[in-house]
Amino acid sequence: MSALTLTLREQPGCSLDMSLLSPHRLAGLEKAAVGALPLSGGNRRQRLSDLFDISGEDAQELVIVNSSKRLLGIGTGMTSGTIRIEGDAGDHLGENMHGGFIEVTGNAGHWTGSGMREGMILIAGDCGDFAGGALPGNRHGMRGGTLLVRGNSGDRTGDHLRRGCILVEGNSGAFCGSRMVAGTIAVLGQVGPRAGFAMQRGTLLLSETPEQLPPTLNDCGEHELGFLSLLMDSFAALSTRFADSGNSKNRVRRYVGDLAVNGKGELLVWV
Repeated sequence: MSALTLTLREQPGCSLDMSLLSPHRLAGLEKAAVGALPLSGGNRRQRLSDLFDISGEDAQELVIVNSSKRLLGIGTGMTSGTIRIEGDAGDHLGENMHGGFIEVTGNAGHWTGSGMREGMILIAGDCGDFAGGALPGNRHGMRGGTLLVRGNSGDRTGDHLRRGCILVEGNSGAFCGSRMVAGTIAVLGQVGPRAGFAMQRGTLLLSETPEQLPPTLNDCGEHELGFLSLLMDSFAALSTRFADSGNSKNRVRRYVGDLAVNGKGELLVWV
């Protein structure tokens, strides 16, 4: 069977709630039933078939063509299967995801992977603020899985991270890893000010020292940490620059904190 393909005819005039579109929810539906699914946008609801051309039938492999940043919540609560988004994706991509794989060929919006427990999200371009971070009023961001961003991520990447791994091959904005409780965040590019703010546990692995660190991160000097080469090797299956031999360096400068919250997290900078 060929992949279930949804081709957006034209860019919508307002944001659309796409949270119904995940493989496990579409499984077993006939094409007519898929087309009849309601999409909310603004003060009205429209049928999916009013906006998309529908082809294919295998819902475990969902493809969205000509996608837009106005398509919100794609893959919400996803448990299995794959979603390939050709173009950009809006906010809340993969929110509360429990399994499966999402790939975006363009950029993604804010709160990508928020509440994610298992699975993987791959963003070929840039990602907005709070990637893997907590929603307002929520004290848990990602709780498992892997988020790989080949471009840059915005501010508050990994805010309230509870478990899981966030890999950013480009730059990351301010307050990277803020309030993180556990998990791993690694950034190959530059990082904005206040990285590790109010972190309690977990690991921030950076290639460059941030422009401004919180004064309550304690500088513990340089160390050889053998687990880093094993960590980089574990990324080999992800086809990421983190698996390159040049990044398998064990010597880092180690900062511990945030002492303002009695934190025991670590911020490591390759030297």
